[in-house]
Amino acid sequence: MIVPLNEYDFLKRALVAHATKEAVVCGAVRLTYSEFGERVYSWANLLRSLGVERGDRVAILSQNCHRILEAFFGTPLLGSILMPLNFRLVPDDFDYILNHGGAKVIIVEEGLTHLIDPIRDNLKSIERFIIARDAPEASNTDWLDYETLLGEASSAPPVPAEIEENEPSALLYTSGTTGRPKGVMLTHRNLYINAMNSICEFGIRETDVYLHTLAQFHCNGWGLPYAVTGMGGAHVVIKNFEPAAFFDLVAREQVTFAAMPPTMINMALNHDIDEDTLARLPRDMRVATAGSAPPLATIQGAQEKFGWQVIQIYGLTETSPFLTVSKIKPHMRDWPAEDRYRVQTKTGYPMIGVDVRVIDDEGGDIAPDSNEVGEVICRSNVVMAGYWQQPDATDAVIVDGWFHTGDMALCDSEGYIEVVDRKKDLIISGGENISSIEVEGLLYKHPSVLEAAVIAAPDERWGEVPYAVVVLKPGAEATEAELIEFCRERLAHFKCPKRVGFIEVLPRTATGKVQKNLLRERFWTGQAKRVN
Repeated sequence: MIVPLNEYDFLKRALVAHATKEAVVCGAVRLTYSEFGERVYSWANLLRSLGVERGDRVAILSQNCHRILEAFFGTPLLGSILMPLNFRLVPDDFDYILNHGGAKVIIVEEGLTHLIDPIRDNLKSIERFIIARDAPEASNTDWLDYETLLGEASSAPPVPAEIEENEPSALLYTSGTTGRPKGVMLTHRNLYINAMNSICEFGIRETDVYLHTLAQFHCNGWGLPYAVTGMGGAHVVIKNFEPAAFFDLVAREQVTFAAMPPTMINMALNHDIDEDTLARLPRDMRVATAGSAPPLATIQGAQEKFGWQVIQIYGLTETSPFLTVSKIKPHMRDWPAEDRYRVQTKTGYPMIGVDVRVIDDEGGDIAPDSNEVGEVICRSNVVMAGYWQQPDATDAVIVDGWFHTGDMALCDSEGYIEVVDRKKDLIISGGENISSIEVEGLLYKHPSVLEAAVIAAPDERWGEVPYAVVVLKPGAEATEAELIEFCRERLAHFKCPKRVGFIEVLPRTATGKVQKNLLRERFWTGQAKRVN
């Protein structure tokens, strides 16, 4: 018997096994699984009444909120495709993404409608604009009210759509090495198996209290909402990460599990926490970290100061996202602390059902413990179906049945890989992907700029940040502050260069390609890794 895998299965189990248990804590909203299930059913019935059918795209633009959790489970019930949007982008980005993805409905958190209003007339595929706010309000001609519509919809279980597990369930737009983002198609099967691996590797159980510090639009919250729900754990949602509020919530709700990029861990470590709060924190909280490689000092500090169990994971949006996990093996437990921390800084060994190789330029496998560097490639049921409406881009990364990550790594005889560099000119700052080509393209629009190259420079807080190297036109003038402000007026701020350097000529190869490796060298000399 073959029953298509569907993420709704995780909620279905929770409703049977944990109906009366607390499921969601989001500000003043506290819901049991039974109450949460009713809201998910209302969500699905509402969207179906608005004409959303199998395969239609539903976009949601929101900071962390229980409503995103409702969409995570309502979407697979309908067989529609969810498009969680990065709220840090600018209207021009949304114009492209929503039109390229062909969204039929968009749900926007109150306070973010200013990102959509300027481009509404351009969004020809969107039939319904819905605003999400805590208190129901009368709808107007511009925006329908989420809570009002949900209250009017039936909370009876809808008839689930007949789906194929290899159909797209999520369409996630991620920055790449080209100026425009690509739409990653993750299937029901992709998301389901990633969630099952999460349950295994993180030991998720019904007593867990999971804190959503990670932005939920990031690869459907790394797929952890499905895993936690399936095991009957509680979801505690925090809208914005701020250390004082984070520690207060962890202590008050007795959080046992969280996912935090290294940037957040560093912010927590550098926060001046009082002894009373420190004493109230739960010990042995598991913290999954990814997005960039955490320094040894970060792992050591979190584990020794807070008693956290830091677990590094690695993957990409294209892989749902988890590929590897870095944990101490049983025979390593008696190793000196420094050696154990060193193992934890490695990228990790493969999760179940994931094949990982590190290959040289000829496609041969790099020998373990050789200190040779090669590209990480993988094959697994968590690898995406492809890029939405971009078959050539898909064929460029999935070759002969293997997905090419563009990350460069070492490998050892214990089965761990360690990412040390990138083939792509992608900058990952605080867990956010930034296309260097996109930033360069904007700098070229400045009247004084002749040429520009954007590279990653190390940064203590964000891991790495964009640094622009600029050649000015003859006789032209521009200051660092002027160029930074020029970018900040036109791009999401996290994408903008934090520094600008001026140079007479960019180094190039014989074929005219800018040698970014030479530009990066001045910043990364002495660093153990070429990613931070």
